[in-house]
Amino acid sequence: MPALTIKNIPELLYQQLKNAAELHRRSINSEVIVCLEKTLAVTKITPADRLSRIEQLRSGIKINNITAEDIELAINSERP
Repeated sequence: MPALTIKNIPELLYQQLKNAAELHRRSINSEVIVCLEKTLAVTKITPADRLSRIEQLRSGIKINNITAEDIELAINSERP
């Protein structure tokens, strides 16, 4: 299996990586691999899944029937 050496890691980034590894009970090496997999792995979504997600989001939107009169009233209420 290939090996990788990373040099000049900023201290803050290293601490974040170390903290994440401890939180997930992994070695720093394993945490780096998980982070790379999450970032680089291509996640393909089918059109049907995408459409399902869109419909789910749309169902949570409240329809607000604003009329031209409502807009005119709002505009005029801000004027002295």
